[in-house]
Amino acid sequence: MQIVQTNNAPESANPHGVRSQVLLNTDEVQVVMITIQPGDAMKLHTTPVDVFFYGLEGTGMVEIGDEQGEMTVDTLVNSPKDIPHRLWNEGSVPFRFLVVKTPHPRRAQGQ
Repeated sequence: MQIVQTNNAPESANPHGVRSQVLLNTDEVQVVMITIQPGDAMKLHTTPVDVFFYGLEGTGMVEIGDEQGEMTVDTLVNSPKDIPHRLWNEGSVPFRFLVVKTPHPRRAQGQ
């Protein structure tokens, strides 16, 4: 059994400049917890696999393709592969959410 305490999960570097903690990283799935501080944003990007976001704390905005919406606690947002997407925080408290990629991006690229 693997138990991960999110408050002890190591941080990982990312091109977005936001706090990123890998909680699970297997051949099949990758689960990352992202924290975006007020006024900060992820860059518009695509992923080679389907992704979903699940809100844990705070409120943020999400853009997928030409659609935008608000994401709150206990909200799940699906983001299909190869569609540009980004998330940002217009609020006054940190916006924290899970990113789940399946299959793992390495697997989708044949590695």
